[in-house]
Amino acid sequence: MKENVLDVLMYLFETYTEEESQPDPDRDVLRDELTRAGFHDGEIDKALEWLDGLAARTLEHEVQPTDRSIRVFNQQECARLDPFCRGYIMYLEQIGILAPSRRELVLDRLMALEAEDIDVEQIKWVVLMVLFSQPGEELAYARMEDLVFEDRLAEAH
Repeated sequence: MKENVLDVLMYLFETYTEEESQPDPDRDVLRDELTRAGFHDGEIDKALEWLDGLAARTLEHEVQPTDRSIRVFNQQECARLDPFCRGYIMYLEQIGILAPSRRELVLDRLMALEAEDIDVEQIKWVVLMVLFSQPGEELAYARMEDLVFEDRLAEAH
């Protein structure tokens, strides 16, 4: 099985959002479950580190972008996010799904994936995971979920 960190994260996200329960905090139990699901140790470790980074990133201690600020992407972000991906992130902000502070968290977690090429599908999943993890973002999460499933239905037709 050729998987990457996002595959492991998507498996966890789909498993635990459907069950409406939180993953077992015991990392060994979670690691065993992921191994039984067919994921390799290296990718499991990276996925757990990614989740730790999401949990540890507290926005209260950072300078918060305002609604009137302009986002300029740095060299690393431009190298990994093509213009379409950057535009999609800005679109999500413009339609009110991503607040500027959540946009920054999404960008941080996208860069933490260590994937060479990031596409819009990956962005959608990371946005869902970030919004799901943030208190008070239930409406934004529901809107993003609708957007993702609308896109999937359109592709099927």
